[in-house]
Amino acid sequence: MKLILTAAVENLGVAGDIVEVKNGYGRNLLLPRGLAIVATPGAEKQIEGIKRAQEAREIRDLDHAREVKAALEALEGVTIAVRTSESGKLFGSVKTDDIVDAVKAAGGPNLDKRAIVLPKNLVKTTGKYQVEAKLTDGIVSRVKFEVVAA
Repeated sequence: MKLILTAAVENLGVAGDIVEVKNGYGRNLLLPRGLAIVATPGAEKQIEGIKRAQEAREIRDLDHAREVKAALEALEGVTIAVRTSESGKLFGSVKTDDIVDAVKAAGGPNLDKRAIVLPKNLVKTTGKYQVEAKLTDGIVSRVKFEVVAA
């Protein structure tokens, strides 16, 4: 079965790759989870869109990663406004999407949400927090943000 990956799949490929897999693996795992689409002539346009989106948020090289790290660590005033109870507990938790959006709103660089590493104990109360953003294999930046009641 010939498929086009829409997300990175371990030991198979990255988004936009055209891969040949066994029928059962494609039908029972990749297609239902949205990790791939069937390769058709019209799907070539989708590959181009996936590649463009991937390039927009990709760290180009080591120098670019260092620039992004410096920009993230110099960033001030990153706040995330969320609904809370009277005791300061959040209704839900802060997710990586929320952090990426807050960094962008504060004038920071575009980040991939998969680069943010949340702690084991999720952000569930108001206050100041710090998470890591894994930019490349060797470069990790710290992102400081504050969670406030909306």
